[in-house]
Amino acid sequence: MTTVITRIPPSPTGRFHIGTARTALFNYLFARHHNGRIVFRSEDTDKTRSKKEYEDEIINGLHWLGITWDEFSRQSEHTSRYRALLEKLINEGKAYISKEQSKNDSSKTVEIVRLKNPGREITFNDIIRGDITFDTTELGDFVIARSLDDALYHFAVVVDDMDAGVTHVIRGEDGISNTPRQILIQEAIDAKRPAYAHLPLILDEKRAKLSKRSGATSVMDYRDEGFLPEAIVNYLALLGWNPGGDREYFSLTELVDVFSLDNVQKGGASWNRDKLISVNQRWMRKLSDTEYLINMKNISPNINSFDETLLTKTVPLLKERARTFSEALDMLSGELACIFTPPKPEHDILISKEPDNSLGATQRHLETLISMINSLPNEAPADIIKTMLMPYADKEGRAEVLWPLRYALSGQKRSPDPFTLIEILGNDESVKRINAALAILVNNE
Repeated sequence: MTTVITRIPPSPTGRFHIGTARTALFNYLFARHHNGRIVFRSEDTDKTRSKKEYEDEIINGLHWLGITWDEFSRQSEHTSRYRALLEKLINEGKAYISKEQSKNDSSKTVEIVRLKNPGREITFNDIIRGDITFDTTELGDFVIARSLDDALYHFAVVVDDMDAGVTHVIRGEDGISNTPRQILIQEAIDAKRPAYAHLPLILDEKRAKLSKRSGATSVMDYRDEGFLPEAIVNYLALLGWNPGGDREYFSLTELVDVFSLDNVQKGGASWNRDKLISVNQRWMRKLSDTEYLINMKNISPNINSFDETLLTKTVPLLKERARTFSEALDMLSGELACIFTPPKPEHDILISKEPDNSLGATQRHLETLISMINSLPNEAPADIIKTMLMPYADKEGRAEVLWPLRYALSGQKRSPDPFTLIEILGNDESVKRINAALAILVNNE
């Protein structure tokens, strides 16, 4: 049985974007599902635009997503191989050197290499789209190299795929138009035709191809924003592929088990950031508290300045509210800042705006609450605290009791509920803060 071999062939001419990641993922899933091999090939023949920093970002990004390969190469290392085959084609009369006017300097001529096109119809089977037919006559004798030492993309990829034994070319549908040229080159160099599968384009909200201008972002920007690799992989897998059924959440290992090109759609797949955020929040909630904190520290080492005990107690709140780790960090310096910094409540805000409330009533409520909190068991959970305090709040008026309690504990108009705050802060710190609020009430009477 033939071993399945796919390839991940990014061009290091820009950052590691979503489309590149999705294509790499589908190649990975297909190969691993069939116990096959994966070739990573850096297509760096564009000497002007290719940069090592882009190649490094793509490699690091793929590793972050959990995508691995079995073989690594760069097209720039294959120049002698391309030259040998170009010379062979010329000697066999299948290609020829054409002296033409330079596009960059009209006063100069260049010797380019053109493939002799037999000019016939070519039909190839696409696993996703069925049979596709092209009339290659209109292509003419197309250029396959700028010189014997400068092979163009179409020639280089065909040679590399042949040498690596690639059995399946899985790429975006914008590669369909490249296929007839590449098949003609395959036939000229006696290369076996691989199977083709052209994935649907990723579309933006206006149903146009997703681009940087329409909001496409580097995968590494999503990482830095606090998205989990599991979420990115999960979401990308469902962009154009449907496993069947209603299941939405898959790990990379689970995707390998169920992936099939048979379930890839033909039409474009719409990018939806809100859906990605939802998937990310789900994966964040699956983390243990320790894993959650590790991820936060990876995003911002400054988190080490927070009290570790309080930070650990805050994780359940963050899991409930934050959708990315950057949001979680913002909350620590925003609505949850009160947990780490003693509040400075204002006198007038402490008093509930309810008509029947007054300074004296607020003072009495806070004093009663201190007594009740002192009677709570140490490290009582929020639901127990709520059970103990709510009868008093219901009797005296929830707004009149709970507002000054929440504000005394947080010093903020927006904060977690007072029961959760007491659980996180502990009885002693909670009583200390309420006493400080009482002092403000008395001193400003």
